Amino acid sequence: MSASNPQLSIILPAFNEGAHIFANIGKVRETFLGKRSFEIVVVDDGSPDNTFAEAGRAAQQWPEVRAFRQKHNAGKGEALKRGFRESRGERVAFLDADLDIPPSQVEVLMATMDRVGADVVIGSKRHPDSNLDYPWHRKVVSYLYYLLIKLLFGLPLLDTQTGVKLFKRTALADCFPRILVKAFAFDIELLAVLHARGYRIVDAPVVIEFKGLFGMFGLRAIWDIFENTLAVFYRLRVLRYYDSYQPKTPPDPLPRVSIIIPVKCDNPMLQQSLQYCLDLNYPDFEVVVLPDEPFTHGDPRVRILPTGPMRPAEKRNRGFREATGSIIAFLDDDAYPLPHWLEEAAGNFSRPEVGAVGGPGLTPPDDPLLARVSGRIYEARMISGNYRYRYVVDRMREVDDFPSCNLIVRKQTLETLGGFGTNYWPGEDTELCLQITKKLGQKIIYDPRVEVFHHRRPSLLRHFRQLASYGLHRGSFVRVFPQTSRRLVYFLPSILSLWLLLGWLSIPLPVIGWLYPVSVTAYLLLAAASGFSTRPTLFLLTFAGIVCSHLAYGLSFIRGLLAPVVDAKHS
Repeated sequence: MSASNPQLSIILPAFNEGAHIFANIGKVRETFLGKRSFEIVVVDDGSPDNTFAEAGRAAQQWPEVRAFRQKHNAGKGEALKRGFRESRGERVAFLDADLDIPPSQVEVLMATMDRVGADVVIGSKRHPDSNLDYPWHRKVVSYLYYLLIKLLFGLPLLDTQTGVKLFKRTALADCFPRILVKAFAFDIELLAVLHARGYRIVDAPVVIEFKGLFGMFGLRAIWDIFENTLAVFYRLRVLRYYDSYQPKTPPDPLPRVSIIIPVKCDNPMLQQSLQYCLDLNYPDFEVVVLPDEPFTHGDPRVRILPTGPMRPAEKRNRGFREATGSIIAFLDDDAYPLPHWLEEAAGNFSRPEVGAVGGPGLTPPDDPLLARVSGRIYEARMISGNYRYRYVVDRMREVDDFPSCNLIVRKQTLETLGGFGTNYWPGEDTELCLQITKKLGQKIIYDPRVEVFHHRRPSLLRHFRQLASYGLHRGSFVRVFPQTSRRLVYFLPSILSLWLLLGWLSIPLPVIGWLYPVSVTAYLLLAAASGFSTRPTLFLLTFAGIVCSHLAYGLSFIRGLLAPVVDAKHS
């Protein structure tokens, strides 16, 4: 049996399962055929092998099967979210595509849900009725993780990581938009949010055949799960991120969006950015690229508008005036968006008081070492303070200043203001945001789901030069834009720099001579804690980079504060 509104949707996230996926889909289908109306939703998470081709072959052969492909590998969590969006069932089951867990286990979960009336039923390796070949080292790992989960979240469960779960659709629809983790810690984040929002979760027995030393996980993956689990706790208990989430109702129809990318010339990072833009899950958009000199691109959605040598603000102004969209998305050429970028942003513009939306610029995980160090420095609370949300996922909020590497603005707002001011670079985005919030009285929303990956400087010397430039302009903005720049947080690196460089002069003084060595020691310990990593090289470089970044920014801030106003012509 099948139906346009099936009772059950079975979602199979798959990666590099080309050799087995067709046969496994067949086994899942045979399990439910004739028992209930169902569908099988296969999501290939950007596999480089023939997984999607084989899943597509199954979809052609069996009407209950539908296959979808993520154009880039985004993690199990994103694959499951995509599967849920494409599914139609009243109940939704997650099942690992390798079928370590027989698909018949879903029926056990269905019976449990019917019997106890739970919103969520998960398979549990530690259920007393479970049947599994469970090596001792796996028991140790599972038990330790269970203790951690119990301590952090108080979940009424003995196990959270088994790859078969069943949900009522209403529960997933409420909680899925709040979820941020894309890899294996996705499970614990989803269950923690469901529990925090009052949904009833119970467990059920399973039958499992383990593969390899740690099943599907290696030691590196286990450590990553541990770190991500602590991050979920931080967002849940400290940031209260999940409570800050505001459900969004995207405009209907979705507005046309013009993505504006100013650039000097064609380059590999621009080509990467364009490819990710063209792969966005959004129905109506264009990409407007503004290089100094012309070049060609084969996709009709990309328009190349040569400008000659021109400041970035001038390029952005020309771009939005030439744009055909009612929403303008500004993006740097060394940044690339996640698939849901525009979809998540558009939901905020259903509120008429919102003039602009920004989101975090995350460091790509495959950046070279020194670029990742640069990203970790920006992410450190000792560097970015209350503005750390620009570089990491944080709670939703209103802001009054946001960088243009990931800034999405109503075209009407830009037209009213005349676009960016062209006297400052960097800093033109500070001026624009000030005009949006103060002159027009509109809101700028920071939305953690409006994510892009932003490549960092490939050397620490270039990183320090970038920070020095930021400090120089922010110092001059204290006089030009005091509303958003005359804040203590911007002065602190300068105070610290002067103390580090000159405070030793106080050592011979009576009474306070101890202050310098004690304060410097405390500062270095805080910098070490802020840059901590279990990888020694990454830790040492980040620690040293935090100290040098304070000096680079702080001293340049003083220059900007004392010198004549710095404009784009002199930067």
